[in-house]
Amino acid sequence: MELPASTPDQLLAQARQYGYAEGNQVWLRPVLNYPARPVGQVKDSPEASLRYFAERFARYQAKVEELLRSIDESDNKGSFLMKALHLKEQAGSYDALGDFAGLHQQLSAAEEAILATVRYNRAKNLATKHSIIEQAEALRDTLDWQQGSDQLKELRQAWIKTGPVEKELTDELEKRFQTAADEFYARKKDYLAVKKAMNNRTLDQYKDLIRRSEALQNSTDFEETSRKLKALQQSWKEIDGNLPRKQAVDLWASFRAAHNHFFERLKTHIESQRQQPGGNSVTGGNNSSGEENLRRKRALVAEAQALLKRPMPEAVTRAKELQAAWKQVGPVRGEESDQVWEQFIMACDKVFEMSALDYYMRKRQADPATPAPAPAAEAALRVQALREFLRLDEQERQVLADNLDKLSPSAANDAFRTLLQSKIRAFDRKIRTKNDLIAMYQAAAVR
Repeated sequence: MELPASTPDQLLAQARQYGYAEGNQVWLRPVLNYPARPVGQVKDSPEASLRYFAERFARYQAKVEELLRSIDESDNKGSFLMKALHLKEQAGSYDALGDFAGLHQQLSAAEEAILATVRYNRAKNLATKHSIIEQAEALRDTLDWQQGSDQLKELRQAWIKTGPVEKELTDELEKRFQTAADEFYARKKDYLAVKKAMNNRTLDQYKDLIRRSEALQNSTDFEETSRKLKALQQSWKEIDGNLPRKQAVDLWASFRAAHNHFFERLKTHIESQRQQPGGNSVTGGNNSSGEENLRRKRALVAEAQALLKRPMPEAVTRAKELQAAWKQVGPVRGEESDQVWEQFIMACDKVFEMSALDYYMRKRQADPATPAPAPAAEAALRVQALREFLRLDEQERQVLADNLDKLSPSAANDAFRTLLQSKIRAFDRKIRTKNDLIAMYQAAAVR
């Protein structure tokens, strides 16, 4: 540290301005509301001792001036507050002769400037943290879990980088931010649990159809087994599964292998029958008449369409029973076959979609003791949830369509092409069903 250049006479004059020698002691005159006090002993001569304590003051003054320069040049002025306070405190006790009052005044001004900067920065930090909390709390209604997770990570990083606020506010703000994050991750966990349960249910259904197909693949009752396997193929289409691609392809390959094995055997059997005199077709039609089958299927459609008026657990159970009953009804010829099937599967889809929506809404309610919202408000919340589900369905359908477009026309891809087309049709139904439910709840919200 370079000391200000002063001649011996200047040091002595400065020392005598602020102090004096008396007896064997050097005294500092009254300053800063402190009475006169001894700062050291006289050695050699009074003049030499006075100059010594003036030099000590010069070293103290140099420290103060260096600190003031550092404060002016730094963006983080708050980091110098404790050092400024320490030097300011020394002004009343430092053993030297000089203008302690002037340096004390400069340090007080620096202290106030630092405190003003700290107050400004903490107010700015408070506004930033309030903004971060509001963004985190706004995620309470999102269903885009990946985007929400990414956004929360960014908000957490911004939170860490934001400077401190007043101590009495720190815990409250931390709690609000953490609560918002916890609520999002809790909802995400519930959603993934529901999705996993649905995927497990779908997987079990596919495996059951594979097991039943494999049990029939070596049957010699060709007529009855043909009917059963076709019914299993229809059941496969109705599952509307949305499993990972590799898993879905592997399941489909196992299912088709059992069917191909049987129908290859059937083909061989038919050829052998034709080579015999008077050979006949192996498979025959359902014994029931087409009109009777149509009447029975229309009755199943009517009951399925009325299920939304029943308690949801009961409706879901009955919808599954109706699906099983449908498979037992014989074929219907002509355009009415597709029409009644479309009506029936759409009615069942509405039940299953409504059940999934009810489960989600129950999970979303944080406190079961909280009174349920008014019917119009409840309908509006359900529309909001369905629109988000619909957006995700449309995204997944687009991915499937893109994959189908990119698939080469090679015969080796026929099985996967058929699977993709089936899954796209399933998403088309899901989208149509959700739009129907949205229209229903919008009408309820208006009422």
